Amino acid sequence: MKRGYHHGNLRQALVDAALDLIVQNGPQGFTLSEAAKAADVTPAAVYRHFAGRDDLMAEVARQGYDIFAALMEFAYNDGKPTALAAFEATGRAYLAFARKYPGHYQAMFESGLSFNAHPDLAFTAARARGVLEQAAEQLSQHMPATRRPPASMFSAHIWAMSHGVVELFMRGTPGAKSAFPPEDLLEAGIGIYLRGLGLLPPE
Repeated sequence: MKRGYHHGNLRQALVDAALDLIVQNGPQGFTLSEAAKAADVTPAAVYRHFAGRDDLMAEVARQGYDIFAALMEFAYNDGKPTALAAFEATGRAYLAFARKYPGHYQAMFESGLSFNAHPDLAFTAARARGVLEQAAEQLSQHMPATRRPPASMFSAHIWAMSHGVVELFMRGTPGAKSAFPPEDLLEAGIGIYLRGLGLLPPE
């Protein structure tokens, strides 16, 4: 569907068109010319705003990380009501983001973009990772420093677990679905992992 655009809004119209195409065909499944056509502009007009296809995809991904970071910060809620509840909320926020923003999610994680080539994208992605690291840091404060695992390490493990639940049990073919809701899978996995690190008492 052609969206059209108001003067000065072409850049965002191209981003929106790219999002639709990503959902339909995947992040590698369309050309810059097809994005221009979907936005109802000429291919030449695209180059007034983006240097090329990767530049457009980087802006889609940057906007995705911006939304993602805001959702993670809202879920974390300054570590309230407890450090554990806040940490688990960030995991649920990851799943909610992947479900609600599939185009952004794919641009962020499946487009093969280089962060080194797109500093704005790298900065926004670091903000999102920082929320989870902050939650991990707070969760481990009660442990002696000599026994405390690096927050960046175990937050990365939780990120990987969240990503795995999305990829294996929220997307793909119906046959790949779990008998358990994705949120339950992730919450149980987080609990087992944190107990294994000694961050939670045994049940």
